[in-house]
Amino acid sequence: MKRRQFISQAVAAVAATSLARPRHLWAQETSETGSRPANHIRQSIMGWCFQPMDMLELAQHCKRIGLEAMEGIDSKLYDQVTDMGLKISLVGSHGFAKGPIDPDNHAEVESKLRKSIDLAVKYNAPAVITFTGMKQQGINDAAARKNCLDCWKRVIPYAEEKGITLVLEHLNSKAHLNPDGSVHPMKGHPGYWGDDVHLCAELINELGSERFKLLFDIYHVQIMNGDLIANLRRYQSIIGHYHTAGNPGRRELDERNEINYPAVMRAILDTGYTGYVAQEFIPTSDNPIDSLEQAYQVCDV
Repeated sequence: MKRRQFISQAVAAVAATSLARPRHLWAQETSETGSRPANHIRQSIMGWCFQPMDMLELAQHCKRIGLEAMEGIDSKLYDQVTDMGLKISLVGSHGFAKGPIDPDNHAEVESKLRKSIDLAVKYNAPAVITFTGMKQQGINDAAARKNCLDCWKRVIPYAEEKGITLVLEHLNSKAHLNPDGSVHPMKGHPGYWGDDVHLCAELINELGSERFKLLFDIYHVQIMNGDLIANLRRYQSIIGHYHTAGNPGRRELDERNEINYPAVMRAILDTGYTGYVAQEFIPTSDNPIDSLEQAYQVCDV
């Protein structure tokens, strides 16, 4: 009985210590001092999901919670955000609708990617996002593949010169309906050509540059391909960025979501990945910041 009492008292003491210092506060303090272990998930946030909240207010919450970076915000805010001590994890470019699948878009796509690469250099961001674009009538799969590769091949030498990685995002192409029956514009992207993670991986491998990698969006891969852990292990050598969201509904990473995020995060760490994982869920709660803090802790394995 004495042994059992001792064990019970020890467990209680550990629990009390944990409650006295919440994990998110520990994460903030250690990230600021630089003493946080290397094998942790470096979290960022995709700002558009939290609109219409003021992005600088959101940045303050991110800093308090322990997130390291932001993306998906107006580049005009980069100076203020970085002055707060946050980083820019990913720079936007040409958008998902008008992509290199169509040769008529190549000049615009190339120009925007080059400008985004320059912006990434200025703010020490590691990556710039790119997309295939939407399917076009009269462009078959073989032509779409060639068109995309031809365009990216013109940009990759510049990315290599500047030390910036282009990350190709795989998106789900299923229609997700709002309660009124209308299609939600950001939960799925009907008509997006690069909706198969294996196809995107083939494009990346065919281009064959260390500066062209896959943006593995966990939410989109879950919907279109599944086998999340198997797929991220399969493509670990070409993954350059991650996004999160709960499924169904691109919602919080809570108990209503079907994805086991702690297991996925541990699998990501096991691959040796050291880049960013950006929270890209659309909050449904009355307090979006509580949702963000909850998601942070779920992924802070």
